Order: sequence, then C-alpha cells, then structure tokens
Amino acid sequence: MLLALGLLAAWSVLVPGVSAWENVMVAVIGSLRLTGPVAAAFAAWVAVRDRRAAAHRAHGAWPTLRSPLAVLAVVVGAFAATVTVLAMKAVLTEQAGHLAPTGLAVGAAGLALYAMIGWVVGWVLPWPLTPLLAGVGAYGLLTWVAGASSWVGRLAPATSEPYDPFEGLSPAAFADQTLWLLGLAAALLFTWAAVVTRRAVALAAAMLALLAAGTGMARLMGAPPAVAATEPMVYSCQEWPIIVCVHPGMSSGLTELGAAFTTIAARLTGTPAAFSRVEQRPRGDTGTAAPGVVPIHVDDLTPGYAARAAAEFVERLARPCARAPESGYRSIVTAWLRGAPLPSGPLPAHQGAAAWFSALTESQRRDWLRMFYTDFALCRLKTTHFGGGAMPRVLPQPMFRRQGHAATPLSGTGGRGGHGAAWNRGSDGTRWSREGGWSREAREGGWSRGGREGAGGQGGYDRRGGGGAHYPPPHSPVPGSPYPTMPHPPSLNTP
Repeated sequence: MLLALGLLAAWSVLVPGVSAWENVMVAVIGSLRLTGPVAAAFAAWVAVRDRRAAAHRAHGAWPTLRSPLAVLAVVVGAFAATVTVLAMKAVLTEQAGHLAPTGLAVGAAGLALYAMIGWVVGWVLPWPLTPLLAGVGAYGLLTWVAGASSWVGRLAPATSEPYDPFEGLSPAAFADQTLWLLGLAAALLFTWAAVVTRRAVALAAAMLALLAAGTGMARLMGAPPAVAATEPMVYSCQEWPIIVCVHPGMSSGLTELGAAFTTIAARLTGTPAAFSRVEQRPRGDTGTAAPGVVPIHVDDLTPGYAARAAAEFVERLARPCARAPESGYRSIVTAWLRGAPLPSGPLPAHQGAAAWFSALTESQRRDWLRMFYTDFALCRLKTTHFGGGAMPRVLPQPMFRRQGHAATPLSGTGGRGGHGAAWNRGSDGTRWSREGGWSREAREGGWSRGGREGAGGQGGYDRRGGGGAHYPPPHSPVPGSPYPTMPHPPSLNTP
C-alpha cells in the first residue's frame, strides 16, 4: 500500500516533460505528503496492539525496540521500492543533472520521523481511533511546518514545489536536513525506550540523538534560503531555422517551441522586436537580454506549453491598453502573432477591423506591422489603421478620366482648383476616381492617390502595372489601404 501511494504521490509531483534527476529527487521527497501520514497511522496501529501485549512480556532493551524497528524497516523499504521504480523509468530516458544520495536520505529520514510520531502517539493513547488521529495529526503538523515561514519550512521533510530546473539543489543542505530529521526520529525512539525500560543507556542515546538533531537544525538555519546551480548550465539548442535554447532537461520540447517562435520571428522581421534566438530563463531572472535574443518562460511540457510561452511573449510586445477601443485593436494583432483566430471584439469597429485584417495576405500583414509597429507597441492603434474611419483633410486633388490604359485629369479639376466630390464611373461601370482620394484603374490592376500637384502627383501613392510604388510615411495611419500591396478601402467595393 505504501508503495502504491508513494508512486501515485511522486507521479503527481513530477514536472511533466522535465528529464532531470533533480526532478525525480524532488518527486520522491514530495511523495511523503501522502506516504508520511499513512506511515504514522500504520505505526500507531502497531503500537496500540503492542501496548496491549506488553503486559505479558519482559521490558528488555531488545524486545522493546524490536517492534518499532520493524515498523521503520517496513516504511523505509517501501520508500526504497518507490525510488527504485522511478529510477528505472528515469534510466530508460536521458536525464540531465545528477542524483544526490543525500536527497534520497532526506526522504527516508522524513518517513522515519512520521513513523516515530505515530508510534509514540499510539503507545501513549492505545485507543481504537488512535491510528486515524495519528495520521491526520501528522499530516496537519508537518504540512503546517512546511507552509510556515521560510526558515521554519526547512525543518519539514519537503522541498519547494514545483521544481525549478534553474534553481540548484544543494547536497550539503540535504545532508543537514537529513541529520536534523534522523536525529529527531532517533530522539523520539530512544526517549520512548528510556521511559518504557527505565534504562540509562537509552536515555544517553536519546541525548546524543538530540545533539545531532540540534546540530542539523543550526546548520539549516545558517544556510542561505536558495542556492544557485552548482555547475554552469549548458543549454540544449536547436539551431535552425532560428536558435531555440532550453534547459537540458526540457530538450524534448525544442521542436514545438521552434515551430511556434519561428512563425513569430518571421512576422516580426523588420520591426524593433525582431529576434533570431530564443532562450528559456527562470521567472525570477531580471537580467537584460542581448539584442536579438528573446527570453521565454517554460514551466513544464504539458500539452500547449509552446502556445503558452508564445502567448506570454507576445503579450510583452505591447503595453496593455487602458481603453476598450485600443485594446480591441491590440487584440487583433496579438492574436495574429500567436496564430490564433482573430477576435471580433466588442465594438462594431473592432469587427470591421478584424474582417479587414483577415482579408490581407500573410505578406501584407507583415508589411502592415512593419509600418505601424510603434503604434501597436504604444497602444495607439485606431480604426484608420485598419482601412476605416474618416479620410484626413487634404487639399483638392485633380479628377482623372480613364482613356484607354491611362488616366487623365477631368476638365476644370486640375491643379489646385476644382472642388468636385462625386465619383466618376467608367464605361465598364467601375468607380475609379474621387477628388482627393483613391483612383482605381480597371485594367492596370492598381490604384493611385492624387498628390498636390496633379495626377499621380508628388507625395501621393501611385501604383501602375509597370511602374514602381511610393509608400506612405511609416507610423502614420493611412485611411483605406495603408500599404500599396493591400486591398482598396472597403468603401470602394460598393457602387
């Protein structure tokens, strides 16, 4: 029963996907949360039965100690079996780090302390319900100690959970903790034996055990609360298409992390957030990453770990928006960066922006982000960034009439004169020009926006089938299509 409980408890403590001996060590120590109270209840049950039979036998040293020592052998043997099963599983896979024997000794000493607490309670209170009370009391006492202040928590047979691969586990601290736990368990055993047998040798052994426990406790109290890794960590990396580096115990997650962050890196190319290397870092790390390096946090390798790490990174790209309109536009861009479906948003403007953005091709979205990354990062996105909103106020522009494959100014509207505001419809029914706005040509497959000085003028946007493209100034919201490769504004789609 103890073996089954130990395996169940250790399995629940193991950090999924982390192939490191330290993870196994933390798991077997953490299994004491279940196996410890059961060991206390078992020892109390044996003590109650032994107390009833004690009246019929002599109280010699060996007959008195034989029963509690047998209980200790059973519970420690079950712990050893649990360690063996987990170690066999770990040997079948490549494990990072080292297995510290002192860490296993902490688990065995802690289980012995649970058993001796149960034994003493069962001997003092030989009632039928004592085993249950001993198990519940031992669980409550040591759980309270483990959750108390940092220095008191070191006295309990437990380690910090969940396991942090970047935090070192000190073998010396494990040795001090073993000395404290084993000394306290031995002091309980020999003190009980001295009371039952009234022998001075048992009392002397109890005093020595208390001295050992005090030494271990003093060393524990003087040690720093956390230690760094005893050896410099060597990352496990995937070099292509971008460099992704993680803790060696999480190397099995490189493929999925690489796929997730390669897509994000491609979409951020040409922006201030562009990167070519991804590094896993501990959550408490406050160091500054080198240019082009992205620190990420991966707690475990449970399903969805890459998506969670990518979402956490994307959320750091732009500051949170205080107002709902800007927050909705920000959500559209972050969802695309994560590879998630674009949210429709709570406002009609958000729904229109999501529909406009979803109609762009992948290359057009990347062009858009390069132009407006600063507005995205500073939470300044508006409806004008997504092809909607009012047109900015500009000087009157010339109208154009389609003649064959070219566009020529309409009479009375050239230069700075003319104030016509109507659409001019071509012979094929195409709406293709407007004063101060967009001019769409049916055959050339492009559009142009008149400048201040005339058709396709200086400072406007002009796209022809065989000509070049003049791009709008970066970081400036452009009504309608903000990039020459993007579709025309939604208002031009209807006659």
